[in-house]
Amino acid sequence: MYRAQPPPRKYEEHAYVLDFNSRGKSTTVRGRDGIIITAIGEDRLTLLEVLGIPNSTFEIGEKIYIGKEGRTKVLSVLGKMEYDKISSSAQSELDSVIEKIVTNNESKFVGYLNNAQPLTPRIHALELIPGIGKTYMKTMLEEREKKKFESYQDLQERVGFKEPIKHISERIMDEISGESRMNLFVKR
Repeated sequence: MYRAQPPPRKYEEHAYVLDFNSRGKSTTVRGRDGIIITAIGEDRLTLLEVLGIPNSTFEIGEKIYIGKEGRTKVLSVLGKMEYDKISSSAQSELDSVIEKIVTNNESKFVGYLNNAQPLTPRIHALELIPGIGKTYMKTMLEEREKKKFESYQDLQERVGFKEPIKHISERIMDEISGESRMNLFVKR
């Protein structure tokens, strides 16, 4: 009998450093200590606790490789973290790091806007992004029918929707901090 394989678990390849403590104690794995880094995964946007290789140096906002093969500064990913459990300095860095991720992964987020669907008969996924109300949503749907958006710039010019990076980042921030009940971007 043929049994479908579960889809392979997706692991983050890269994360951005939000905070680190060179003599830290893990909050997710008992008894682990060393360079404890709080980071946000680039793809799934989950908050992670990462153990750095001794004597490695890290900077806030730095993109680090946490994939399976060939890590150079990271020993292991210890676990996921909740927003209210990360340090206040990590919380305060989150905004700018999320904006950096949304900026660096433009094609991914523009692709999302090009393909977003209604969630219920009354609510469209696009409306959950701050700044997009019924009017912008209608224009976006009409415009993307004619031609998919190619960039944030293209979206701004054709729809008049200002600062898409800021608005998408704001939505991600709400999802990470638990403000929103439904997630568009952050994987649980």
